[in-house]
Amino acid sequence: MTRTKNTTVCVAGGGPAGAMLGLLLARSGVDVVVLEKHADFHRDFRGDTVHPATLQILDEIGLVDRFHELPHQKVPTIGVVQDGRRIDIADFRRLRVRYPYMAFVPQWDFLDLITAEAARYPAFRLMMRTEAVDVLRDGGRVVGVRARGPEGELDIRSTVVVAADGRHSAIRRAVGVTPRLIGRSLDVIFFRISRRDTDPDEGICVRIGNGKIFGATDRRTYWQMSYETTAGGMAKVIAAGLDAFRADLAAMVPFLADRVHEVASYEDLSLLEARIDRLDRWHQPGLLFIGDAAHAMSPVAGFGVNLAVQDAVATANALVAPLLRAQRTGAAFDHSRLAAIQRRRRLATALSQGLQRATQRFGIDDALNGSGQPPAPKLFEKLAPAQWLMSRIIGLGFRPEHVRTPAASPAQTEGTRG
Repeated sequence: MTRTKNTTVCVAGGGPAGAMLGLLLARSGVDVVVLEKHADFHRDFRGDTVHPATLQILDEIGLVDRFHELPHQKVPTIGVVQDGRRIDIADFRRLRVRYPYMAFVPQWDFLDLITAEAARYPAFRLMMRTEAVDVLRDGGRVVGVRARGPEGELDIRSTVVVAADGRHSAIRRAVGVTPRLIGRSLDVIFFRISRRDTDPDEGICVRIGNGKIFGATDRRTYWQMSYETTAGGMAKVIAAGLDAFRADLAAMVPFLADRVHEVASYEDLSLLEARIDRLDRWHQPGLLFIGDAAHAMSPVAGFGVNLAVQDAVATANALVAPLLRAQRTGAAFDHSRLAAIQRRRRLATALSQGLQRATQRFGIDDALNGSGQPPAPKLFEKLAPAQWLMSRIIGLGFRPEHVRTPAASPAQTEGTRG
């Protein structure tokens, strides 16, 4: 017999969007269950960038000091190396913000911090190794999810279901919706190379030349490397062989030439098949999609985590008051409020995806097909306003959100337990 649990909000997915939303709801007293299908948050080559806008949100909820206690790096600039010369395309120190840098922290540490804070509130429950596999319906409205975990199947009935389960969303499949492809696919191959104290202080840097693009991100003890290529690029790497790949790496990033042997096998390479897509409609009665489940991003500019967190903040700001009213009094929840979240976040999402498409079309594609060096980086060097604008777009986004929800002490929160 399938077990049943009742809550006010069920969030499918414990990534940045789901974890942040769970915290914001619970700290305001909204009973919330967050489902995470894995046993922990340890996945390699996930988005580890925490933008100035996200740091500001952490400040607003009192977590920024604890965040800075985590092992992290502060990176104030993003650069491109062309013809052997570095050009900064973004410098966050030009912004009038409290945190003028991008912070790099393992995503599992970030999620552990968020969920540990959320767990202080009795209204919060995180269920690991539990995946939402279907939705529960009552007439034309979603009223919960069917989940599968270590103890078998579980029906979680809720006022609202939030699908934050990523670009391969199980909830999307369950309700039969498909995102619209916005941008052409790009393959990104990730790998690691050890870092030495004598290495240059590059922070984040992309190297372009000879029809190749290698990215390097300083992770203190190692370089997180990326190799951008067209769709199907991994097959081309395999066909050419690892020796050719290592030779390209040595030529493009000369200070790593004596360490390219650390890419010892194809198992050291991790493929991300990136695509840019977006749902035309992010909501149904009782159901809301946010983060990558609503709009998958490419790795360009690292927008994904920041947009996911912004979605979570906008969702909490819009829903806490009516959800608390429904939870405490039994009043009907107005499901039209879900549409307001899409209206608020749609333009910022579309503009971010448009910038990624333009970057790929006029920068990455030209670099990969060997038609020449993309001209945009030199534009940022010559025009200070262009660099300031790019710094703002990457660092803050097109519509930064701020936490407007009330914060109760853990002892004051309340929730429905079932």
